[in-house]
Amino acid sequence: MKTRRRFTAEFKAKVALEAIRGERTISELATKHQLHPNQITQWKRQAIENLAKTFDDKAADAQVGREAEVTKLHAKIGQLVVERDFLAKAFDR
Repeated sequence: MKTRRRFTAEFKAKVALEAIRGERTISELATKHQLHPNQITQWKRQAIENLAKTFDDKAADAQVGREAEVTKLHAKIGQLVVERDFLAKAFDR
C-alpha cells in the first residue's frame, strides 16, 4: 500500500504560480510534477482566491488576535487541568 504524499506550502505555491503563468498547460505541469490535473487546478484556484489576503493588513491583525486568543485558551486549559487533578485527589480519600 502506498503512503499518502504530503506537499509543502512552498511546493503548492510553486506549482500554482506555474499554472497561473500559463507557460505550460495543466496537463504538462501534472506530468512534470507527477500530480493529477485536478489537484493543480484546485491549488491554482486557492492561490487566486487568497491573493488579495496577502496585501490586506487586517489579515495580519486577525492572525495576531488569534494567537493571543490561543495563548489565553491554553492558560485556561492548564488551570482547569490543575483544578480537575486537585478535585480528583480530594474525592479519592
